[in-house]
Amino acid sequence: MSQVIYLHVKPEVVLPDAPRLAPFRAVIIAEAQVSPDWQAAVSGWLIQSGCLYMMAWGVNSSSWDDSVDMANIEQFDFKEIPQDRFVMTTWHEGETLAEVFWFSKNSAFHPTVSLENTLLLHIAAEEREKEVVRSYAEA
Repeated sequence: MSQVIYLHVKPEVVLPDAPRLAPFRAVIIAEAQVSPDWQAAVSGWLIQSGCLYMMAWGVNSSSWDDSVDMANIEQFDFKEIPQDRFVMTTWHEGETLAEVFWFSKNSAFHPTVSLENTLLLHIAAEEREKEVVRSYAEA
């Protein structure tokens, strides 16, 4: 049974324990500017938690794409990444969040691993769980 989990994280805070969703896709909803070090920490946290497809939306979405790619490369010490551990990444600059949610549900498939679960990682000063989860359900 697939799960959609919303997780609100305030910028620059210590990351919580990751939800047990592996393997999963993640939508980063970046509504705040973050430091490169914290972004790298979040990216590594996603990789270590079992994220195999990451979509970034919001503030500096393309840098999230690069950061998660680098975390995946570093995980394998800059050597070849096994296909079942390769993380697909996309960024969605200029798109609405509803469009990204539609993409997540209809197009974000890993080439070798079935992804049943989705993490909605909301990086913002204030949580908006009901609104974000409702928007995802409606996409």
